[in-house]
Amino acid sequence: MLSPVIVYFVLFHYLVMPGAYVAFVDFNISKGIFGSHFIGLDNFQFLIKNGDLWNITKNTLLYNFVFLALGNVVQIVFAIMLAEISGKWFKKISQSVLLLPYFISMVIVGVFAYNMFNYDSGFMNTILASLGMERYEFYSDPGIWKYIIVAFKIWSTTGYGMIVYLATIAGINHDLYEAAYMDGSSKWQRIRYMTLPMLKPTFILLLLFGLGGILKGSFDLFYNLIGTNSVLYPQTDIIDTYVFRSLVGQFNFSMGAAVGFYQSLFGLVLVVTVNLIVRKIEPDSALF
Repeated sequence: MLSPVIVYFVLFHYLVMPGAYVAFVDFNISKGIFGSHFIGLDNFQFLIKNGDLWNITKNTLLYNFVFLALGNVVQIVFAIMLAEISGKWFKKISQSVLLLPYFISMVIVGVFAYNMFNYDSGFMNTILASLGMERYEFYSDPGIWKYIIVAFKIWSTTGYGMIVYLATIAGINHDLYEAAYMDGSSKWQRIRYMTLPMLKPTFILLLLFGLGGILKGSFDLFYNLIGTNSVLYPQTDIIDTYVFRSLVGQFNFSMGAAVGFYQSLFGLVLVVTVNLIVRKIEPDSALF
C-alpha cells in the first residue's frame, strides 16, 4: 500500500533535487543544467538590488502566518460545531456548504471581489450611496486589503481544513464523553477539557506542515484580487507576485529557480527550528 506513495516521492521530490542547481547557473536549454555557465549567487541579486526583498518577505510571512494560525482556529471551531450537531441531514448539508468555496476558482473569487468593491457599481458602494454616504475607494486603500485577502482565504479553506479536525473528533472514544456526562460535566466543559486537548496534536502537526511553505504565497488569490494595482503593493505584494511581474515575458528559468530555492531553504530552516522547540516542550507532538 505504501509503494505508490514511495514511488511518487522518489520521482517528484527526490530525483528533481539536483534541479536546484539551476539557481546558480545562467541556464541555457541547449547546454542543459550542468552544462550551463556557473554564476554563483548572481541570480539572487534581482531580489536584493531593488530593496524589495525585506518588504515582500515580511508580507509573505505575515500573511501566511495569519492564514495558518487563524485558519486552523476557525477550522477547529467549525469542526466542533458540526460534531455537536445531532441532525444527520442538516450536518451533511452544512458540511457540503462549507466545503464548496474550496472548489471555486480564484478567478471567480477575483470577479466576485471586483463586483463587490469597485467604486462605480460595486455592491458595497451601492449600499453606501443608497444610504446617502460617500462612496469609498477600496482599490486605493492598501490597508483594508489586508483584511479582505485574509477573509477570502479563510472563507475558501475552512471547509477543506475542517475535515481533518472532524476526522480527529470522530476518532475520540465516545466512552470518555459518556463518563464525563455521567460525572455532571456540561457540553462546554467537555469541549474545553476533552475535545480541545485531543485536537492539540493535530493542530501542532498541521502547523508544522504548513510552516514548510510559509514563504510560498497563494499566488492565485493575490493576483486575482490585486492584479497590477501598484497602489496596493506596499501592503499586498508577496514573493510570488513580485517574481511574476519581474520575470513575465523573460522566461528566465534561473531567476525563477533562485526564488524557489530561497523559499524552500527558508521553509526548511523554519520547520527544523520550530520542530526543535516543539520537541523540547511536547516531544510527542514533534515531527522528528
